Amino acid sequence: MENTFITWADFSGGLGREMRVASDVFERMKNDGLIDHSLTIMDFTFVAETKEKLTELVNFMKEHYPYFLEEIKEIDELWEVNGKTNEIPLTGDNMLYWALDMYKRGFEFDAQLDAYGSFVCGNDKKIPDLAVSKASFYFDEGIDCYDKGNLSGALFNWSLVIFLTPDDPNAYYSRAIVKNELYTWKAALADYDKALEIAPDFADALINRGTVKDENGDYIGAISDYQKALGLPDVETEIIQQAYFNLGNTRYNMNDREEACINWKKAYELGAEDAMDRVNEFCKA
Repeated sequence: MENTFITWADFSGGLGREMRVASDVFERMKNDGLIDHSLTIMDFTFVAETKEKLTELVNFMKEHYPYFLEEIKEIDELWEVNGKTNEIPLTGDNMLYWALDMYKRGFEFDAQLDAYGSFVCGNDKKIPDLAVSKASFYFDEGIDCYDKGNLSGALFNWSLVIFLTPDDPNAYYSRAIVKNELYTWKAALADYDKALEIAPDFADALINRGTVKDENGDYIGAISDYQKALGLPDVETEIIQQAYFNLGNTRYNMNDREEACINWKKAYELGAEDAMDRVNEFCKA
């Protein structure tokens, strides 16, 4: 869908503002009596130029998120829809990533996340079950949310796992994936770092961390991570393929086409068929 209401420049330029707004909303709620992990229903509003685009957003939200959305209304030559979330465990980070998730989903349908908030009742603070024995349940819930496309829901659950069992590398790794998808790559790197601090031989974390580094211009760091993955004992073939393929990408980004081609060809020889597309495009004499 072509964006005419919220362009990419509008969206990317507004990320910092959305993060500040999320922090302000959370602080106001804290001042009203909210405690960390309180199960809270958030009200939210999206606006768009056309009813068609907002209808598509509403249909997507209903399919992927356990939210309630009202009828779309025309307001002052724009179209508006109000909704409510399910109960979500609010912390400062959770508020931030929920807001970024909604901001991202709105942009994907050329709509604007216009407002959000919640009434906090000081005498009614429900929190999720924080027994350590629930960690595996929350981890599986995170996977279920992620598979459904509910990015913030996945992050909420994996953050609960980390809160209960802070030495679980898989929770940090999984949360890092969501943080990167929600445009906070430095926070994603911090989670990958923590996963690898706990489990230094975590091959998938090395590959993913290298990819994030490459995407953000740290080519030397990316190469180091891919080489570490290749040096692990008993590394799986898929990891080796990905490491060589990614090494090719990074070398190409460094304007070293010769080394890029060597690595792409190696990836192809090991079974990464998509590497041949790069070879055919960039490695012809």
